[in-house]
Amino acid sequence: MAFSNLEKAMAAIIGLDLVAPGVTRAGAKLALRGAVAATPVAARGLGLTNPLALGGALGIGALQTTPGEQLLAVAEERGRQDRLRVERLLQDVEFKTKEKVKRSAKKSATKFNKAVSKGIKSLKESSSYGKKGVIRNAKAAFKTATKAASARRQGKKMPKAGPARIAYKAAKGVYTDEILRRLMK
Repeated sequence: MAFSNLEKAMAAIIGLDLVAPGVTRAGAKLALRGAVAATPVAARGLGLTNPLALGGALGIGALQTTPGEQLLAVAEERGRQDRLRVERLLQDVEFKTKEKVKRSAKKSATKFNKAVSKGIKSLKESSSYGKKGVIRNAKAAFKTATKAASARRQGKKMPKAGPARIAYKAAKGVYTDEILRRLMK
């Protein structure tokens, strides 16, 4: 049975040449067993009996490869950015110079929000939810205004009477003005 690409790559990392002619699976297994058995002996010979020292030695060896150098470069850049952030934070705290991001333009209200606002305003001017200028039940008034604005946007008929009619008429003004404005261009 031939070696898979994964097995060939793993063997290349270990240092075995499986591509050479005459290399069999049994021979590769035998070489691998020998390498595994020899590793502790070689480590003891180098004085790396401590697992921490062995891990450190393997880490240093791995970092001296090309991918290891790239990893170190990425870590160095990240550390530099973190140090800059900490310095800026300390300066902001010390000198109280926190820069605030300002919007270049004020965010415009949507047509629906304008319609709801006009609906609430007209409900406040009427005596539907208490005396004029006062809304007793704000939650119900908002609910009525949003439903009226939604109905007007969908082109539904105007209610016959009540607070829904008042809010609908106010929303109608917003949507009609928008349509006229577009037609005038």
